[in-house]
Amino acid sequence: MAALRAANARLREVIEARDAQLAAAGAALAAAEARIAALGDRVAELERRLGKDSGTSSKPPSSDSPYQKKPRDRSLRGRSGRSRGKQPGAESSTLRQVADPDEIVVCAPAACGRCGADLAGAAVTSAQKLQEFEIVPPPPPKVTEYQVQARACGRCGAVSAGQAPARITGRAQYGPEAHAQAANLASAHYVPVSRAAQLMGEMTGLRVSAGWMAGVRHKAAGKLEPFMDHVRGLLRQAGVLYADETPARAAGLMEYVHVACTGYLTALHTGGRSAADIDAGVLGGYTGSSSVTATPATAISPRRCTPGAAPTTCAISATCTPSTPTGRSGPGPWPTCSSTPTPPRPPPAPPASPGSQESR
Repeated sequence: MAALRAANARLREVIEARDAQLAAAGAALAAAEARIAALGDRVAELERRLGKDSGTSSKPPSSDSPYQKKPRDRSLRGRSGRSRGKQPGAESSTLRQVADPDEIVVCAPAACGRCGADLAGAAVTSAQKLQEFEIVPPPPPKVTEYQVQARACGRCGAVSAGQAPARITGRAQYGPEAHAQAANLASAHYVPVSRAAQLMGEMTGLRVSAGWMAGVRHKAAGKLEPFMDHVRGLLRQAGVLYADETPARAAGLMEYVHVACTGYLTALHTGGRSAADIDAGVLGGYTGSSSVTATPATAISPRRCTPGAAPTTCAISATCTPSTPTGRSGPGPWPTCSSTPTPPRPPPAPPASPGSQESR
């Protein structure tokens, strides 16, 4: 019995030692797992930082790696089927020689290439014309002084003053050609006023200010008002008119740019989205058919049509009750006038386009 008890005691000691070893191994394994998890988070954070570039973060382009090529943007535009380069029948802009150059420089040989004889008075056997077109510095601006004189009459002694041209109103001012070139830069070519003023000075020699360049746009708009009245009158006579709107900033505020156009005429004006603002352009008093591109985000508010008129001859002049809410898309159903008992049958749906089109 004593021997068995001694053996049992030794076995218990061995078991307790193994339990202690297992507990230590378990603690080490838990610590290793925690360390692995922390290292995994660290690796993920480093990979996220390395994956950033100037296109996915606020990092400057200079920090991008020169050894990594950026993926090319895949365009949704399909092939047109036309060959590359200039198309057949397109207008050419080839630089051609002129018959009367401003300066002729003779490049003659001084001596014979074989024997070295002087060729000063030798006969010319052939000549090749090579022309170079170069920009010359702008000339100084032309300054015209108008001296408004006052003269005393030798008979009665009255003093009479002369009259300058009507456009001359200041002591020093720019002429009509300067205004035309400034409007061409700032309005026709959409050059910012500061850069347009700089270009004006470099190309013409007139050192104008950015404020004067900005004022030229308003002057040009005033000059074009009679022409735009004529354009709006022609648009109101069109049988079919396209109308649309888009948000934009005007005079420091968010406004809507309303457009009414055909294939040859276009009129724009800014305003809100109310019926009065929309009708302030061409649509007020229009009696033809209006086609509108509408999406859920930019659909034009319910418009108005002539009571009792069909949609194809609907005028934008009287209250109209839409059969679906604003922001709808698709070919129908169509708006119906308040005096029409039932909506007319819609015409066939137009071809698919980026925005849904509705005839109003």
